[in-house]
Amino acid sequence: MAKEIERKFLVSGQRWRTFADEGIAIRQAYIVAQEDRSLRVRIFGDGKARMTLKIGHAVLVRDEYEYDIDRDEAEDMLRHAIGNVIEKVRYKVPHAGYVWEVDVYGGAHHGLVIAEVELASIHDDPDLPNWVGREVTGESQYSNQSMALGASNGASLRQLA
Repeated sequence: MAKEIERKFLVSGQRWRTFADEGIAIRQAYIVAQEDRSLRVRIFGDGKARMTLKIGHAVLVRDEYEYDIDRDEAEDMLRHAIGNVIEKVRYKVPHAGYVWEVDVYGGAHHGLVIAEVELASIHDDPDLPNWVGREVTGESQYSNQSMALGASNGASLRQLA
């Protein structure tokens, strides 16, 4: 069983761009969204698509199952999305033995920038880069699911950043 263990932070400034890769565009939508589980579809700028099932409502750890799927099928699934399709560009930024993922949001959440770091264990304590700000792990308004379902407002999230 796959586990997702991650911490999430607001990003401060542009210093992270110095170390970032070229980024990849992502469109993602939720097909099923409940308090303790979700099924999402992502379509990547390189033509690939992936479906992800997440189960659990713990702040730091959830069960996660990911599968590559046909892009045409993913496009069709987007028609059945609950709420809005999220648009973002994801950059990978290495720092002190970890690869951080920095998401720069477009659309309704234009201007919001969030960094996530995946951990191997809940006991991992990564060195925080100087470009991360306040930790928002567990703050539901910063979850992609809340943003897609309209439960969090893009303008208010940017003000909190």
